[in-house]
Amino acid sequence: MFHHVLGRTMGIETFASQLREAGHTVHVPDLFEGRLFATIEEGMAYVEEIGFEQILERGRLVALEFPRDIVYAGFSLGVLPAEKLALTRAGARGALLFHACVPPAMFECTWPAGLPVQIHGMDADPYFVDEGDIEAAHELVASTHHAKLFLYPGDQHYFADSSLPSYDADATALLLHRVLDFLRQLDD
Repeated sequence: MFHHVLGRTMGIETFASQLREAGHTVHVPDLFEGRLFATIEEGMAYVEEIGFEQILERGRLVALEFPRDIVYAGFSLGVLPAEKLALTRAGARGALLFHACVPPAMFECTWPAGLPVQIHGMDADPYFVDEGDIEAAHELVASTHHAKLFLYPGDQHYFADSSLPSYDADATALLLHRVLDFLRQLDD
């Protein structure tokens, strides 16, 4: 599970712990080598400094430490390595994309037949709605029977990170319920 542009926050760790408590093995690699940022702008400045390709490469390298038959998950910026790995690393079992979605064509791919994916975002989140992510999500859902888009009422980008003011407990509880159902179905 790849973190967002603020870094590996306590809220990301809390979300991972909730999945672990439900019996799942969850790894949360630190793509920022310990750095945390107070704002999206500060985090994006760091990403632009090192480059998006470096974020993708760090994700690829850490994935080599894990089995191939896993579910890739990402929050916002973390969707990039999660989605790329789900698309390009053989054996992926599924993908969970939180607060973002990019067209598979960005990675010169189409979504693999039969690979399940969930996309979660708020219906008035300016990053998700105004920057093209919602269109990419609708296109992905239209391209496969194994994709679901879940929209939550609200305008917060990091609504599932309990360590941030944008946290929405009700939306996160529903998101977590849907994610756990998704993971249960993969185990059936």
